[in-house]
Amino acid sequence: MSAAGWFIVLLALACANLPFFNQRLFAVVPLRATKKSAWLRIGEMIVLYFIVGVLGFWLESRAGNRFEQGWQFYAITFSLFVVFAFPGFTFQYLIKRR
Repeated sequence: MSAAGWFIVLLALACANLPFFNQRLFAVVPLRATKKSAWLRIGEMIVLYFIVGVLGFWLESRAGNRFEQGWQFYAITFSLFVVFAFPGFTFQYLIKRR
């Protein structure tokens, strides 16, 4: 696997966990609420999935030919993105804080 491939995988891992490790919108915009809602986190995760996907397509087109993908590719990559988000989800919702 090339360096660009590993970069996309590590970026996807970081972006999938980003909504869960902070209380700001996209880690930049402060919110009035003290805690983000789960729906906002899910929406943020979907937007970040598309951002990583566009960056991946851009890197692929710069490396050579860009391959056409079917719906199966997007279903698998989104499922993988959700699996990557598990550490952040666990930290935010399953670990009890004192």
